[in-house]
Amino acid sequence: MPLVTSKDMLKKAQEGGYAVGAFNVENMEMVKAVIQAAEELQAPVMLQTTPSTVKYGTVETYAAIVAAEAKKAKVPVCLHLDHGSSYELACQCMENGYTSVMIDGSKESFADNAAITKKVVEAAHAKGIPVEAELGKVGGKEDDHEAEADTNTDPMEAKDFVEQTQVDSLAVAIGTAHGFYEGTPVLDKERISEIKKAVSVPLVLHGSSGLSDEDVRECVRRGMCKVNFATELRVAYTDAVKKLLEEKPETYDPKAFGKVGIPAVKELVKKRILVCGSDGKA
Repeated sequence: MPLVTSKDMLKKAQEGGYAVGAFNVENMEMVKAVIQAAEELQAPVMLQTTPSTVKYGTVETYAAIVAAEAKKAKVPVCLHLDHGSSYELACQCMENGYTSVMIDGSKESFADNAAITKKVVEAAHAKGIPVEAELGKVGGKEDDHEAEADTNTDPMEAKDFVEQTQVDSLAVAIGTAHGFYEGTPVLDKERISEIKKAVSVPLVLHGSSGLSDEDVRECVRRGMCKVNFATELRVAYTDAVKKLLEEKPETYDPKAFGKVGIPAVKELVKKRILVCGSDGKA
């Protein structure tokens, strides 16, 4: 089916008490893997690209690949800009077929974050496209953005931010980090419940790679409606290629890399869909 927006997807997740899995993709093979996993589990799914990914492959190319694969799928597929770094990039993605965008002004002051978010929201809503924003700082490194320390989201600030910007979903900081964790993460799960009471929009969990299944399920139970997975998909794909080259170092055909990478990513995505509880919800 054609690409859909994240609006109804996340609203249904919010009402149903589950989360939509959102998976960062880097190439055609990862796109195929994620959509195949979603089809097998009859789950709605979001595919995401970051600014560095589209800088490498271009917005137009990724939009075309995902649209082509989604058209063949029987489950809802959304293409989302993850950690959008500027108003211009968000607009470029919307003009080229993305059906959801994030503007990440979390490194700015509250006022500046709200201002850039509101500007993107106005442009996106004119096209019927929903917007995700981030308030608070998720630790670790994502693309070119790196937080030196976690600053967890204040529930009352979240309420004010949503009212000012009219954003459609909100990524909040509760102690997670982008990338893999060096130690055991300490999550402020009660804060999710507090933020859920303060705002009406779906909440988004960033920095999920490396979290335990139990942690993710608890975050979803408390109100997270979208859960992002990125680093571990890259690792799964790369490890499969490494294993092939160790076993068959004479391999030179790039298609062989994809043939081992796709099933590795697909199996991981299926596990994450089950943890999010979105299986059977398409």
